[in-house]
Amino acid sequence: MSGLDAVGLSILGLVVTFVSLVAWRRTRSTTVDYFLAGRRTGVVTNAGAICGDYLSAASFLGVAAAVYASGLDGVWYATGFAAGFVPVLLFVAAPLRRLGTVSLADFLAVRFDSDRVRFAAVVAVELVILSYLVPQAVGSGLTWDLLVGEGIAGLSPYATGVVVSTLAVSGIVVIGGMRGTTWNQALQFGFLLAVVIWLAALLWAGGFSYPGAVEEVSADPLEVAVEDELEQVPDRLQGGEARFGEPGGRYGPVGQLALLITLVLGTAGLPHVMNRYFTAATGRAARTTTVWVLGLAGSFYALAVMLGTATRTLVAQHADEPWLAALTVDGVLRVPEHALLVLGRLLGGTPGLAVVAAAAFAAMVSTIGGLLIAAAASFGHDVVGRILRPYGGPREAVLAGRAAVVLVSALAAVIALVVEPTRLLSTFPSVIATMVTWAFALAGSALTPAVLIGIWWRRATAAGAEAGIWVGGALAVGSLVVGLVTEASPADGLGAVLLAPTLIAAPASALTIVVVSLFDQSTGVRPHVWTRLHGTADDRQAERLAWMTLRGDR
Repeated sequence: MSGLDAVGLSILGLVVTFVSLVAWRRTRSTTVDYFLAGRRTGVVTNAGAICGDYLSAASFLGVAAAVYASGLDGVWYATGFAAGFVPVLLFVAAPLRRLGTVSLADFLAVRFDSDRVRFAAVVAVELVILSYLVPQAVGSGLTWDLLVGEGIAGLSPYATGVVVSTLAVSGIVVIGGMRGTTWNQALQFGFLLAVVIWLAALLWAGGFSYPGAVEEVSADPLEVAVEDELEQVPDRLQGGEARFGEPGGRYGPVGQLALLITLVLGTAGLPHVMNRYFTAATGRAARTTTVWVLGLAGSFYALAVMLGTATRTLVAQHADEPWLAALTVDGVLRVPEHALLVLGRLLGGTPGLAVVAAAAFAAMVSTIGGLLIAAAASFGHDVVGRILRPYGGPREAVLAGRAAVVLVSALAAVIALVVEPTRLLSTFPSVIATMVTWAFALAGSALTPAVLIGIWWRRATAAGAEAGIWVGGALAVGSLVVGLVTEASPADGLGAVLLAPTLIAAPASALTIVVVSLFDQSTGVRPHVWTRLHGTADDRQAERLAWMTLRGDR
């Protein structure tokens, strides 16, 4: 075993051991405690946990990779990921918590008083979770391949990374539930933020200038490595050569709009993120938590953009070093997702690479944990506890949730093992970020319209919500399948919409909800449910008192 392997495995082992110990907390067999941490999560802790949930491999590795590979076009990922919490803050966070439900599907079922809506939402939730899990597992495999370079028990290095991360995180979630996962995610986000700040500090200490770096890498046409050759990133719209500091190389105007809308709307429909709001003590605490999330996530993404740009310059300058030459073609990384990992080694040597790799695994572990908890809540509480076995006890729902964790994580690992991420490198700026975008597209098309309309339009009915979920989900899945089968390009208008279909699927879902509700003879929301969503003056005063008590005010 090389020195790099020994250091990498040692740090990785410490990270996995630490998060396992954090998760090993006694969790009672009740749905509120296992799925919601007893609804006693503080504002700052919950904000850190949401960031840990949200800042996945797509954020830690993917955003820097997208910026590295496509320059300004890659910045749209950082913009969309951060801006997604603005509509959550303004329209979703407080009402979502006030209704007092357990999961996103449970929220929609209670709002529309329908198990048919619950079933449709569960199907959408599980598809979103699965499509979000796969790129995290892919990121684990790519990171293990670069960090360790060796497999275990006859597996390839990529497959070993997928299997190890899947086994570790599914075990953590089965043991600790939401309470253990909350502390796990909050602490891991602190670790991620510390690592990107450390990398930025090393760059600034070395005299790095962001404007100067952009100018330097924009001097030549933008290129990507395809196998052992270089290929220029085509600027199909302007007919010229794509440049790092100019838009249009990867995404045209339609593509930029489609990507941004997909990421902004998708956030409010992500089950693993929205489920965290049910753990807040009050609706006011949920809103305050979102303010913290906006600040923390915005800072992280700003640094990620800078680090991706810095990697583009430094890799070209050090491409003749033997270890880096093996990862590049004429000064361009073969796998853009290696950008931060390579930057860690360039700035901090072998220990620097190991620290960044550990942070990458921490990001994946944190997000996978949140996704598996959401899968557990959706299946255990909504399917078993409310549809199949409504008279069963809470222990039965928790056991079903734990079984769902094992099943979903195994299925995601199998899909990740058969995926060939290198096949997509010439089309998309970051394989991981792109695959996560597809999960956002499904969430924003199937779930977000029902959530927003259900909160703010009294007349919306169960029939409308059910139809809207199916229409939005079917359009999103169908568009993505057609786009991938036809090898559509995000630089073309039609291709961009097929690959980021929320631009058309979300309006179609919303229109379906409205039209079906207007023709539906049943009544809309029940008065007491509407009051719980938005509260009376007395409710809001009681909420303020509860929030002050939670803070320890006198």
